[in-house]
Amino acid sequence: MLHHDPSISSDPIENRPENHGQSTTNLLSSRGQTIEAINKLQKDYFDAGHTRPWETRDKNLRLLLEAIQDNKERILAAAAKDLGKPETESFITEYGFSLSEIRNLRKNLKRWMKPKRINPGILISPGKTRIVSEPLGQVLIIGPWNYPIQLVLAPLVGAIAAGNCAVVKPSELTPNCSKLICDILGEIFSEELIAVFEGGAQTSKELLNYRWDHIFFTGSTKVGRSVAERAAKTLSPTTLELGGKSPCIVSEDCNLKLAARRVTWGKFMNAGQTCVAPDYVLVHHSVKSEFLKLCTANVKQFYGEDPMKSRDYGRIVSKHHCERLVNFVESGRVYHGGVANIEERYLSPTIMDIVDDNDPLMQEEIFGPIMPVIAYDNIADVIKKVREKERPLALYLFAKDEKVIEDISRNLSFGGGCINDTIMQLVNHNMPFGGVGSSGIGSYHGPFSFDTFSHKKALVVQNSWFDIPLRYPPFNKLKAMVFEGLLG
Repeated sequence: MLHHDPSISSDPIENRPENHGQSTTNLLSSRGQTIEAINKLQKDYFDAGHTRPWETRDKNLRLLLEAIQDNKERILAAAAKDLGKPETESFITEYGFSLSEIRNLRKNLKRWMKPKRINPGILISPGKTRIVSEPLGQVLIIGPWNYPIQLVLAPLVGAIAAGNCAVVKPSELTPNCSKLICDILGEIFSEELIAVFEGGAQTSKELLNYRWDHIFFTGSTKVGRSVAERAAKTLSPTTLELGGKSPCIVSEDCNLKLAARRVTWGKFMNAGQTCVAPDYVLVHHSVKSEFLKLCTANVKQFYGEDPMKSRDYGRIVSKHHCERLVNFVESGRVYHGGVANIEERYLSPTIMDIVDDNDPLMQEEIFGPIMPVIAYDNIADVIKKVREKERPLALYLFAKDEKVIEDISRNLSFGGGCINDTIMQLVNHNMPFGGVGSSGIGSYHGPFSFDTFSHKKALVVQNSWFDIPLRYPPFNKLKAMVFEGLLG
């Protein structure tokens, strides 16, 4: 759930490998501290071991949980002001999802923190081996604008659970949510643990001039490349939650009514500004006409004859983004919708009947309430068409034929997806969420968040009362034969 964060320039900027680089601006945190000061403050705090105990991590997660609950109405109001988000939608995707993620982490944290015993094998026996999860240190989280609360808090709770300090940079395109994040985190945490820097592209540039123990970025693929370039200069490891053109395939044998309802819901949630929304729909030519009619009927059922008056339909984040989407609409053939009011940041749910795969809508991620529908003849053509594009963050297939399901699942690479549904791969906190290729690097949610923000340290605990001379020189044929038997 991401995209189009403010552009970060890819111009070279001098970086230093340590966390002591000089800031080139007067950029200050929400409490007036420089990046350099925050770096030192958090490093000292982390090195003193304050973040490591389970009791501390659990307490911090509980404090955040309670703060979110206490600010429920403010969260819903901020999302409404910034994105026109319907209250129920915000309750589910911003407020409720964040609470659920924290509860899942708290429930399982003690178990995940325990060292994992590993079979030592014959060469180490009678010694013992284990994997120890240790916190990385200082984490930078750069959040997007489309789910501005959840997509900052979800990685943050993973960082806290894993025992890290963090710096958070919310998106300035959603200023009310950004300010609210500052308020919530500032009320419960000292900047030794969590600090917030507000601002736009320059803020992100300055933060990326420093070395971090992990950078977690959610946004567009274009900006993700710039983040990766900057992170490489300081050897800061990254998780990149990006996007792409996520296809939805509708087979001729599926439950067409159900498919149309679930595709319409998944596409137009949050006014289409969802990274895992179906970007375009490939429909078997024999059912395309009926599918278009059913989707149109669903739009009217969901949002009424005039979606602008609907309490359940949101707005585009900015006039600039709305203008971009309107240009898409004007370049193609509108089947339904296409009504826009740029001053109100409004574009109605729009269904496009696409004939040519070279249409501008098919050249880049749409990230808005425009659904291109394209006919296909056979699954082989679908696989070829999807493979011609970069690997997507999500893929959806509506079909009954097990062979078709198997062909798509096995032969196409994508971050995650659903068979006979949309979006719901995000619901289970025990499943990873992340992309592949240009749609992202790494994953998170639940145990995968804990792992993302932890270092898995391999540890051998050897005895001191028994020593096998086999491994020591001088070597001979007998030792060589033993090694060959053990390792050959």
